Amino acid sequence: MPMKITRQQLYKAAEKAIINTEQVEPLYQFLQGQSDSRRPQFNATHVLYYLGGLVAIAAMSLFMNLGWERFGGWGIFFIALLYAAVGLRMIRPLETRGLPIPASIMAVFVVAVTPLAVYGLQQALGLWPESIAHHGYFHLIRWHWFYLELSTLLIAAIMIWHYRYPFLMMPIAVALWFLAIDLASILVVSPDFEFRAFVSLCFGVLMILMAFWVDIRSRYTVDYAFWLYLFGALTFWCGLTLLEPGGEFSSFSYFLINLLLIATGVLLTRRIFVVLGGLGVCGYLGYLAYDVFRDSWLFPLTLTLAGFLIIWLGVLWQKNEHRLTTAAQSVLPSALRDLLQRRR
Repeated sequence: MPMKITRQQLYKAAEKAIINTEQVEPLYQFLQGQSDSRRPQFNATHVLYYLGGLVAIAAMSLFMNLGWERFGGWGIFFIALLYAAVGLRMIRPLETRGLPIPASIMAVFVVAVTPLAVYGLQQALGLWPESIAHHGYFHLIRWHWFYLELSTLLIAAIMIWHYRYPFLMMPIAVALWFLAIDLASILVVSPDFEFRAFVSLCFGVLMILMAFWVDIRSRYTVDYAFWLYLFGALTFWCGLTLLEPGGEFSSFSYFLINLLLIATGVLLTRRIFVVLGGLGVCGYLGYLAYDVFRDSWLFPLTLTLAGFLIIWLGVLWQKNEHRLTTAAQSVLPSALRDLLQRRR
């Protein structure tokens, strides 16, 4: 992961006579110009980009209502095509102006209206049951959704092949999740909430493995695995958390899995694993405090000592990080070792 250089760091370097004070501002502007503008960043500009994009995408998917049915199948189909045409028309001008993030959001918007267009076409051709509306896509299980999901995957694959935007991996991950949930629910006679949580967990594992494969393949280019890791980790962790615990061993296994998530996040420098793993660990400790050791005065003391022990291990790791990391990576395959070095 590229290091972020701040003005303060450059001025400290100037105080130590590493560079001249007059060089600080030109050097900072140069480094800013060399930064990867395609990489999502947590700043006001990118937050507004993604917020606006998600609002527009949600308007054409999550918040569709029966009011649209008055346009009829052909009306919905051509309106969706119009939206897609506008999105396509805006991609290149945004790209040429040096705005790849808004351009990628427009590309994702085109993919997001695909299910609506296919739904309108099916309705116009009389292939859609009258008793089912598009807004039931997010909570009803019907085989008719397969056409929507497969068409979305097809359009997303075409768009990412043509435009190469990493953000296009997000609708691919979402469509694959819907496809997996629908397919598994149709194969089972009476799917319940527990079953869907288990399917989500299994899908998350497969998505994380797929993201890891993409990460290795794209280690010399842009980060195509980011959104796959994000969605895979979320579906896995949510499925795992929503499963009904089967006793103390099951709860302790949940704790260990979340520790493994934290370790994975540190190894791959993927914060989503660390965040979700931390939430899971806190949830397990809360369960111990309020259920298992509710009236025990020793539990807070033991937990405090464990916290100090973890801090001490962190100090030891900081002192020996380079030596231990080098030794651990020396036994890894060359592709994985190269990936870890580049991501760091």
